[in-house]
This record gives sequence, structure tokens and C-alpha cells, in this order.
Amino acid sequence: MGFNLADHWVWDFWLADDGEQHHLFYLHAPKSLGHPDLRHRNAKIGHATSTDLRNWTNHGRAFEPGLPGSFDGSATWTGSVVRGPDRLWRMFYTGSRFLSADSNANIETIGLATSPDLFTWTKQPGPICSADPQWYETLGTSSWPEEAWRDPWVFWKQADQRWHMLVTARGKDGTEPDRGVMAHATSPDLKSWTVQPPLSATGSGFAHLEVFQVVKVDGRNHLLFCCDSAKLVGARAGQIGGVWSLPVGDMPGPVDFRQARLLVDERLYAGRIAMDRQGAPWLLAFRNVSADGEFVGGVSDPIRVLTDQDGYLAVETME
Repeated sequence: MGFNLADHWVWDFWLADDGEQHHLFYLHAPKSLGHPDLRHRNAKIGHATSTDLRNWTNHGRAFEPGLPGSFDGSATWTGSVVRGPDRLWRMFYTGSRFLSADSNANIETIGLATSPDLFTWTKQPGPICSADPQWYETLGTSSWPEEAWRDPWVFWKQADQRWHMLVTARGKDGTEPDRGVMAHATSPDLKSWTVQPPLSATGSGFAHLEVFQVVKVDGRNHLLFCCDSAKLVGARAGQIGGVWSLPVGDMPGPVDFRQARLLVDERLYAGRIAMDRQGAPWLLAFRNVSADGEFVGGVSDPIRVLTDQDGYLAVETME
């Protein structure tokens, strides 16, 4: 069950709800590439819909990457979708530009596409947001092989009349490789974005903090993110990675990722919580690795989400 493609690997995804259908936007790459590690530099964004988060209808590719050499000329990576006051849907996504075919060095920036209906998308000139070296590590300033600026999570805050973007990034200071931070940018209109200082400190045990989501469960805000075992460093080195969470206050605000707990292990990854039509929270994630460590792919069926007595999220069952 879940969402799968026979001839393509499927992994990271994000969701939008138009009130009638749940829209799944997912990364995919052809299995004909041979090795699943090659999927990252060949990723494109697909689109599927469902009324129940279980049975999906595939609609094919949302839009194409850019021309070679452009900010999204290598691949289009993870993002999020919001609807503005003009009723236009906006997808903020990651553009990846690998510097050469034989190198892992790549520069990540944020792009934007718009749609009136979540089916037909028009890419805007980009990028619309990139790492500011005042606060964030950029390519070549450390041993890290990429300029991390990806996985934008965008939301509106009524109190300050601003849109906020949370971004996977790395701080410019701190002990390598323990520099994973949550970057922050703001906008009054979803068009012009100003990069702000990070909302977290380096040294929390995560070399990267991926695919953020802020979601309210049982009346409290929670922050979801991912980090795999190989990127757990410092005090967390040697632990098992996967999907992590922690309760948070009003966002955006400072986050202490040292308080994060593992929600599900890395058999599942890039978890997102979605609400069904009854308002119940469910976790979806992609099937990451098998028992023998091989990449699997495909989106899981929903897993019921609960709140523990200590206020952290938990799951009812595990695949």
C-alpha cells in the first residue's frame, strides 16, 4: 500500500490540502539509473492526490528542473506549499546545482513555482532565497561537500503579519561536522525574502536537520525533522537516526535541538504529519532502508500519532 512507482524511486515528499483532496508532491528518479544513490542528482517533483491519505492517484511530473547551469539545473528537491491571500498556491522548493558530474559538491537555493489549482505550475525566476554567509556556512568554507540551503517550510504568523521560512542549513561557526542549524527567513508578501539569523545553535549533535514541519497536535506545537544515523555527531554519535520531534512554543522562536527525541527509526524518513477529515493526526514517511541496509523507497501508509504523558509525540504502530 502507500504510494509507489514501479519504475521510479520515490522518497522525500510534502503535502497540501485543498479541503477536498490531499495533494502529495514527491521526489522521484528512474531506477534505470542503476544505483539509488544517483537519485539525488536526478530528482524531479511528481504529484499525486488522495481523499483518504491511503489510496493515491498519480498525476505525473509537476514541473521540470531548469536548464543546465541554472540554480535548479541538476535537480529539484524538497519543499512546501502554501496558499496566499490572493488564493494562488505557491510551492517553495529546493534547487540543486551540482558543480560537476564526478563531484558531490553542490549549491542549494530556494525556488518558487505558482499554481491556481495545484495541478498546473509556473516556475518563477530564481532563486528567491539563498544562504547568507553572515550566519551560514557556504560551499568551500568547511569540509562539508554542499552549500546546505534546502527543504523550506513556509507558514504565516498572524501576530507579526509575516510569512516565515524554516530552512535546512549549517552554521558558519562551531566544531565540524556538528553544525546543523535551523535557518530562518521572513517575507511580508511571499515574494521578497530576508534571511535572518538561525533559530538554533550548532553543537546539538546533528550534522544536518532535514525536512522541517511545524504542526499542532493536541493543542501544542511540535517540530518534526529528520537526521540519519550517519549524520549524528558529537554527543549523539553512534545513535540510531530517523524522524525526530520535540514540542516547541510559538514559532518562529529559539529551538534547542538537544531536546529532540527519535519518533521513528530510519527505516522511515522525511516524515510528515497530516490531518484526516476528522482532524486526527497521521504520520506518513518514505520507506528508507531495509533490514540489510538497502534503499527501499515509496511512501508509507498513515501511522497514527499520539502524545505521550511528557508532551512528546509518539506513534501507535510502526511498519
